[in-house]
Amino acid sequence: MSPRLRVCHLGKYYPPAAGGIETHVQTLARAQADLGAHVRVVCVDHLDGGGERQAGRRMGTLNLWSESDGPVRVTRVVRRASFNRLDICPDLPETLRMLEHEKLDILHLHTPNPTMLLALALVRPRIPLVITHHSDVIRQKLLKLALRPFERFVYGRAARIQTTPPVYRHQSRFLARYDGRIEVLPLGVDCLPFSEPKTSVRQRARQLELRHGKPLWLAVGRLVYYKALHIALHALREIPGTLVVIGTGPLQEDLRDLARRLGVAHRVCWQGYLSREELAAHYRAATALWFPSNTRSEAFGLVQVEAMASGCPVINARISGSGVPWVSLHEETGLTIPVDDPAALAQAARRLLDEPGLRDRLAWAAYRRARREFDHRTMALRSLAIYRRALRGEPAPTDAIPDAWGAQAYGPTVQDLVDKLSSPAMPAMNLDTDRPNTQEAQALLHGADFPDASLAPLLREPLRRD
Repeated sequence: MSPRLRVCHLGKYYPPAAGGIETHVQTLARAQADLGAHVRVVCVDHLDGGGERQAGRRMGTLNLWSESDGPVRVTRVVRRASFNRLDICPDLPETLRMLEHEKLDILHLHTPNPTMLLALALVRPRIPLVITHHSDVIRQKLLKLALRPFERFVYGRAARIQTTPPVYRHQSRFLARYDGRIEVLPLGVDCLPFSEPKTSVRQRARQLELRHGKPLWLAVGRLVYYKALHIALHALREIPGTLVVIGTGPLQEDLRDLARRLGVAHRVCWQGYLSREELAAHYRAATALWFPSNTRSEAFGLVQVEAMASGCPVINARISGSGVPWVSLHEETGLTIPVDDPAALAQAARRLLDEPGLRDRLAWAAYRRARREFDHRTMALRSLAIYRRALRGEPAPTDAIPDAWGAQAYGPTVQDLVDKLSSPAMPAMNLDTDRPNTQEAQALLHGADFPDASLAPLLREPLRRD
């Protein structure tokens, strides 16, 4: 019997470090492990000098920590210093060399990640490489120019390059030279805590509604330039209700000062970072999520998926070359406005209040889209399909946009398989949508459109390498 598929993710940091890529790596690693893969993560330790750790252990003479996150083994390499987003980790190259002895099938690099990119260029491990290109480097122009030769070298070695929204495949100039190796892997979240919350979350949502009243607007994310929270504050002057801001960042004091100058400080509640249950309660209580990000640094916007899974419509911005308006679709799961337009944001919010049935229609469609296309199990299945094609040397699919099923470009979703096979491995999703008949679902399980190895866990068989 062949051993389990062995995957190592190369992240920048890993939770409890905050950040969208960090959260994604954890979600994907856990979901792949739940499907039967052997998964580990190597990243930089976000705590300077190793910090104070409550768990984990030092590894030999190398300055790094090893710990377990459920079924996922996590190795954090200690940094000595950090300069212009570049972490200095003397033991990282040797850590990557050690991976050569672990019989890995896939190295999965997540970028932007300057430190790991330079280490890979130096070490050049002989392990098939897959890269998830989360976004181009937009603002740090000097860093981008300095890294470009190393970036091209590492990307040139990759068996597959993944983008998270379809639009990045065609909008990124850097990725154009690698078109034949690009596939799309939409990000996913564990939808259940948001779509089927605990009783305590529902009760907390009612408390928030009583505390803040209606309408209740929500903004979630780091307080940095491309989140464009100043647009939300300007829009709040034109619309009733309270704006709850969840997140922290370097612009927090500037934004607080702007709220005071605009005369809306008494209607803004600054919450900092919250637990998942608190976050789910806020989504459930909110009238809508305001997501006015304004540059391609915001390539996807994963908090949109959390809101959608909670039945919370999204008001986002039409960022050129970004996947943000693709995640939540205009007039289907939310409303999309021009970038940097407070008046348009206020007008969209007003529509949710004034047009009968609009919010409920968008909320239901948002729930369905999140559960269907962005569940973490669907993401993990698709990722294993991409690994399989890469390992077998198969060409990347040319169709970057999914059909209604998402099967042609990405492989089938969990729902496609589970709903018709009544597998106890996954809870029923109960979505009102067309589905193939049982014979078609069985064909997906056993046919060439999906890798046998990635489907084995659904059939109660060991996951194997091809």
